[in-house]
Amino acid sequence: MDGRAAVEAVFREEQGRLLASLVRRFGDLDLAEEVTADAIETALVRWPVDGIPPKPGAWLLTTARRKAVDRLRRDKAHAARLALLQVEVDRAAPAPAAEPGADLPDERLLLFFTCAHPALPAEDRIALTLRCLAGLSTPEVARALLVSTETMAKRIVRAKHKIRTARIPFRVPTPGELPGRLPGVLQVIYSIFTEGYAASSGPDLQRLDVAEEALRLARVLHRLLPAEREVAGLLALMLLVHARREARTGPDGDPVLLADQDRSRWDRTMIEEGRALVKPALTGGAPGRYAVQAAIAALHDEAADLTTTDWPQIVALYDVLLAIVPSPVVALNRAAAIAMRDGPRAGLALLDELAGEPRLRDYHPYHAARADLLARLGRRAEAATAYRRALELGGTEPERRHLRRELGSMEG
Repeated sequence: MDGRAAVEAVFREEQGRLLASLVRRFGDLDLAEEVTADAIETALVRWPVDGIPPKPGAWLLTTARRKAVDRLRRDKAHAARLALLQVEVDRAAPAPAAEPGADLPDERLLLFFTCAHPALPAEDRIALTLRCLAGLSTPEVARALLVSTETMAKRIVRAKHKIRTARIPFRVPTPGELPGRLPGVLQVIYSIFTEGYAASSGPDLQRLDVAEEALRLARVLHRLLPAEREVAGLLALMLLVHARREARTGPDGDPVLLADQDRSRWDRTMIEEGRALVKPALTGGAPGRYAVQAAIAALHDEAADLTTTDWPQIVALYDVLLAIVPSPVVALNRAAAIAMRDGPRAGLALLDELAGEPRLRDYHPYHAARADLLARLGRRAEAATAYRRALELGGTEPERRHLRRELGSMEG
């Protein structure tokens, strides 16, 4: 690789660890980001001339630390902090080079828990996680979350300000705190994945770059917390769902329903990796929400087609999931599974019971599911009304084209 490509490849892999190590050392996220950027610029100049160091991550860390010390020395307001940090030893080190025997410390856990701290608004948690742990630039985060770069820049600044003013600690929770804090981290990663798997709006049904960043974050978290069953469950769920990505859209980008997907295009390697994680995620106590959802996804991925899918077992798992997460969206998915097990009339009855749920009133998948069951029962006029309501509520352009075709078939 040329020098710039080498720097970009290393940075993508090491950025989260580098930033986390600097944050732990200096206690300032802005400073850590600034000196990380400076270290990258230095590498872009030096590596094409001197060659890529044997331990590029350690090289970047040493360079960034020195640059942080230089900045703190110039800023008299931080002189006391400099004394406390006792970083003068870095200035006495030799010129930037690989540090023999030293690996870049993996302190990304503290960033996971800082970026997903419950004191931050949900949208800020997602933005900071993509910025700090996925290594996306502010414009890239803005594109991922479908907002303007200016809006995203303000959001990230606001989140950093909150961390400073609320004195949110850069640390990993204690074992006693972990059960209360880990779900927030998992929810952030799953929210990023969900936006990639099924975009909330825009020209594409899937945004594979976003989904794959979330999958990479889940892999990192699983390596850092291998004994946490729900971390394994989340990674399994994402693998088993993402395995279907190539079959979920047609040549025109429009959605292909599960019943019509070419299952030979599903990623079998990814499915096997996900299935291997489901068992440990379900073993050792009451299962968590992601482990149960992963088990459901595994049953779908194991089936040869829709008719041979183990719908009774899927319904039973949805019963378990509904007890863990009493959500109307889970109830909607359970109703769809019951429609496959017991027929569309049984599923429709359950959907009609959910009609008063505030969260489903403006949720276009609810109305699309209801329209599908009405159409299967031959109630075309009612199905057309439900399809119109789904269209009113938005969705991506491919989803809307699909809904318009279904509406046309009901009206025709």
